[in-house]
Amino acid sequence: MDIDEVEDVHILDPELLQLPGLSPLPLKTSPQIAEELFSHWLSLPETGRLVKSLIDDAKTGTPISVSKNYSSINVACGGGMPSVFLGGGTPPLSPRSSSGSPRFSRQKTSPSSLHSPLKSVKGPKREVIPQFYFQHGRPPAKELKEQCILMVDQIFSNYMDRLHMDEFKFITKEVCKLPSFLSSSLFKKIDTDGTGVVTRDAFIKYWVDGNMLTMDTASQIYNILRQPGCKYLRQDDFRPVLDELLATHPGLEFLRNTSEFQERYAETVIYRIFYYINRSGNGCLTLRELKRGNLIAAMQQADEEEDINKVLRYFSYEHFYVIYCRFWELDGDHDFFIDKENLIKYGNHALTYRIVDRIFSQIPRKFTSKAEGKMGYEDFVYFILAEEDKSAEPSLEYWFKCIDLDGDGVIRPNEIQFFYEEQLHRMECITQEPVLFEDILCQIIDMIGPEEENCVTLRDIKGSKLSGNVFNILFNLNKFMAFETRDPFLIRQEREDPTLTEWDRFAQREYVRLSMEEDVEEVSNGSADVWDEPLEHPF
Repeated sequence: MDIDEVEDVHILDPELLQLPGLSPLPLKTSPQIAEELFSHWLSLPETGRLVKSLIDDAKTGTPISVSKNYSSINVACGGGMPSVFLGGGTPPLSPRSSSGSPRFSRQKTSPSSLHSPLKSVKGPKREVIPQFYFQHGRPPAKELKEQCILMVDQIFSNYMDRLHMDEFKFITKEVCKLPSFLSSSLFKKIDTDGTGVVTRDAFIKYWVDGNMLTMDTASQIYNILRQPGCKYLRQDDFRPVLDELLATHPGLEFLRNTSEFQERYAETVIYRIFYYINRSGNGCLTLRELKRGNLIAAMQQADEEEDINKVLRYFSYEHFYVIYCRFWELDGDHDFFIDKENLIKYGNHALTYRIVDRIFSQIPRKFTSKAEGKMGYEDFVYFILAEEDKSAEPSLEYWFKCIDLDGDGVIRPNEIQFFYEEQLHRMECITQEPVLFEDILCQIIDMIGPEEENCVTLRDIKGSKLSGNVFNILFNLNKFMAFETRDPFLIRQEREDPTLTEWDRFAQREYVRLSMEEDVEEVSNGSADVWDEPLEHPF
């Protein structure tokens, strides 16, 4: 094959020439230049040897590698280019991208064919990220697992590898590190068939193999109490825990013969738990809410403390006594319901009619009572906790909804005036020097310090330490007067123990008052042993 027989020069791609220092732009705009250059390249002796070598290789079946010979020809021919292209006055162009050239693509994929002195650089070593999410809990470490199994084996070996419910409490407290009054709930969670015994293998399968061992305490309690397939806790899920607490706690032993008050105590504790922790207010306590609350710490304290009244969060019997007695005082016909006329008597007629109307319109919270126009015991528990502890966030949310008449999330001066008008009228009726609304409005704005003047949001309310006093100004006359006069008794009480909440101090005062009233009543009935009776036995 003769080199001169090569045709179809007009279809030559200028970029394939790969001429050093020469842009392909003039070649594309002037095809005749490309033809002249290609003819010049074909006439070179090196080109003839290259073509003949390629033809021979093709005939013999030898693998063809053009890159080496071509690059040497390119270098050798560099001086043979027409001078018009080599001595131009334009600056050199930046290196062209090789993505558009199929020839360069082939060279990139086969760097060894270029005989480059540069070694290929390997990418950075891939870092292996350890697994951080486990759907069913993190598996226990080998050492921790072995320690747990060893302890379990020692305990179960004394009971022929099976434990009854009354024997299981030691496992709950010492192995699982949980409050002892969760023992029956954990036992029933493992003994799904109701056989009345838990074997060693069944416990290992649930606690160790089920990865309960490595969970935090809140997650453990959550998984023990919740129903299968349920993603939240309901009020009924806490009943077995309260039943066992009532049956085993030494501080509640005096209630064991009064089933009615055992029932009321358990209900009150559960209502208090959901009031403070179930912030969504839907009756479905999630794991996140459980972790954010202080219930776990209170349960552990109740398990260690013999005096249940020292457990101020949720479990105090004295707190239950105050709530129940207040409800009983208002419930005149003792049908276990309270209507508007009953509630208006609360706190010696401290509340205004307008705020009572808002409560019974169920704006702050829907009543669980099925009786029309009446609140039940659970509704009253929510009310009294909100009324007597206005420093807590659930209380601030409760009363904010009451004052926000149009429900737009903002309390405006006209809404403040609506509630203060009745307070102003009541002050005039008791010959108390009235405070003009304009002055009160300025005082409220100064106390809250809202981001936008005359527009008080829930965020503003929660950001102020005086928000509780603002609500008292609007609908609780007794507390408003106490705030205005700066009652020295209340100030001294707050300074004595700043760790107590408003609810703790209220319950403390009320329990003393109720106990004294009961003592006086028993004396009037001729009870000679009244002074020998402990105050913790109101029923």
